[in-house]
Amino acid sequence: MKTEDFLSDDFLKHFKTADQLNNFLAQIQKRGIEKMLEGELDSHLGYDKHEPNKSDNSRNRYSKKKIKTSYGESEITVPGDRDASFNPMIVPNGLEWSRGRKR
Repeated sequence: MKTEDFLSDDFLKHFKTADQLNNFLAQIQKRGIEKMLEGELDSHLGYDKHEPNKSDNSRNRYSKKKIKTSYGESEITVPGDRDASFNPMIVPNGLEWSRGRKR
């Protein structure tokens, strides 16, 4: 899918300052990271959210984590599992995420 398909010129004209555009892009990045984490947990557990659970391990919590990106600092919601065996690859436990790279 091309960017132009979902970000029309009319939509982009609503941004009047660079800060408005950066705030919007930061929100998209935050949501994207959170959805990627949910996908990682789906893969880790072996089933999608709202499907029948085939194992003893299941989703049971969310935690907050601060990350630093090129758009500034943001707080994301990280899903977790019952036996705490989920260690996300995109934002590993115990590591800070900065400017698109693990530190």
